[in-house]
Amino acid sequence: MSYQFKYIIIGDTGVGKSCLLLTFTDKRFQRVHDLTIGVEFGRRTITIDNKPIKLLIWDTAGQETFRSITRSYYRGRAGALLVYDITRRETFNHLATWLEDARQLANANMTIILIGNKCDLANRRAVSTEEGEQFAREHGLMFMEASAKTPKNVEEAFIKTAETIYKRIQDGGMDEADKLGIIPVPLDGNDALSSSSKRGRCCS
Repeated sequence: MSYQFKYIIIGDTGVGKSCLLLTFTDKRFQRVHDLTIGVEFGRRTITIDNKPIKLLIWDTAGQETFRSITRSYYRGRAGALLVYDITRRETFNHLATWLEDARQLANANMTIILIGNKCDLANRRAVSTEEGEQFAREHGLMFMEASAKTPKNVEEAFIKTAETIYKRIQDGGMDEADKLGIIPVPLDGNDALSSSSKRGRCCS
């Protein structure tokens, strides 16, 4: 049985959300991106337990101007990547606001992973790994530091989230899948890689 998991990527503008998506879907790093306007989309099919899982991923704009638009994309998402920039403390300080939106607007059973992006810039670090781990622990989130540039832990972040969702379905059966808004789907085999964004801000 195959599944289709819908993801959303959230966090402040410039934390590297589009770069993470492009690295995962196209396996390439684009140093300069235009700021995301509204929502970008990418997809890729992965394999878990010898079963193809199609990931449909919405990358949302971080600017306050677009929050009313992006809030509508929380519904029906089984997974979320909540992203901050380890070199910019204000992006970490804003996590509680993003998490509040996710918890209010998304499915209560949505799996969320906290991503401290740009870990390749450790010499400019403003948020310690321990702080990220503590925030994740306090709020019941998974946690990883990643770099879209190197591309450390990018693949792992998307796949670990999918594995967690998949395990919940296996443990809870179709009742759990229904709670997450997931239904079995046929796959056409043409979605191994698909492009996501062409935008503009330096991010890693």
